[in-house]
Amino acid sequence: MSTFSKRLTICRALLVVILVFIWGNSLMPAELSEAFSGWVKEIAARLLPFLSSGNEEKGHHILRKIAHFSEFAALGATLLWLARLKGWKYSMPLVVGICAACVDEWIQLWIPGRAGSVTDVALDSCGVLAGMILHIIGYAMYRRKKSEVFNEEADTDADGGADPA
Repeated sequence: MSTFSKRLTICRALLVVILVFIWGNSLMPAELSEAFSGWVKEIAARLLPFLSSGNEEKGHHILRKIAHFSEFAALGATLLWLARLKGWKYSMPLVVGICAACVDEWIQLWIPGRAGSVTDVALDSCGVLAGMILHIIGYAMYRRKKSEVFNEEADTDADGGADPA
């Protein structure tokens, strides 16, 4: 299996895992979802003290919005990776990510105690875009570092491997 095929397989598998995680959370009934969020909130409050200070409901709401944004940022970064591998335009991952956000909220319309929200679609879409931007920045940093290593090796080879000092 070529390196390209391996990368494509890993990317596709990661994409499936992320979508199963996102939509799996949306399929949870409200009681189960709130219990899971409460458990995560207890752990997160140790790292982010503002979640446990003051209004308990507000902290829970903030955590859920951070989770939505983060899930979709991971989706956006992975979709952009797939787009790069397949040679697609960068608009494709954004459109697919927005569609995934719409499906996520549509799923919640059918789950007891849950509700779909246009504001969540907007937040999720911003997460997709942020993930794409982070991917672009990370990839540029990787390419720069790779180029620096390549140039250092070329300089060493040109000097005959001798230490310049």
